[in-house]
Amino acid sequence: MIGYELPSSVSVGGTEFPIRTDYRVVLDVFAAMNDADVPAYARGELIGIMMFPDWDKIPIGKKCEAVERVIEWIDQGNHDDGKPHPRLIDWEQDANLIVPAVNAVAHTEIRALPYLHWWTFLAYYMDISGESLLSTVLTIRQKRAEHKKLEKWEQEFYRKNKDRVDLRTRETAEIKAEKEQIEKYL
Repeated sequence: MIGYELPSSVSVGGTEFPIRTDYRVVLDVFAAMNDADVPAYARGELIGIMMFPDWDKIPIGKKCEAVERVIEWIDQGNHDDGKPHPRLIDWEQDANLIVPAVNAVAHTEIRALPYLHWWTFLAYYMDISGESLLSTVLTIRQKRAEHKKLEKWEQEFYRKNKDRVDLRTRETAEIKAEKEQIEKYL
């Protein structure tokens, strides 16, 4: 994948299949993949349905490859180094931090755009620098994940914004129902 193009299809078994490329679709995919109620076995199919307008035209034997190709496309062809890394961002929880930071880089309100290619959105996101609420939150998350000491102002910020800095864990509907049942008896 060459970074000077904005591809709108992926090759699966030597055939090009169009994909949905708007950033909102990819963020919806992330949300679905993080939904604890979506079983692991269904995630590949869900990615395919969300990303490929012609999912039903992809041969059954090529669907796994199609999902792999679209994940590579989402990652712009970058490969995971295989090492575990702390999770620092949650695209849903952090949306109200991400959008203003991306808007500042893009010099426009991205939500008002009828279309924005995922790679363009990602380029804006990767160019976020300097002082922003998102940068502050991510810096504190990273330091905490690496067990590094926070500066005094960061400690104060964390105390006042713990709910914004701490990443929430997602619970299945089943677990939520069990907790509600237990709480009734307490």
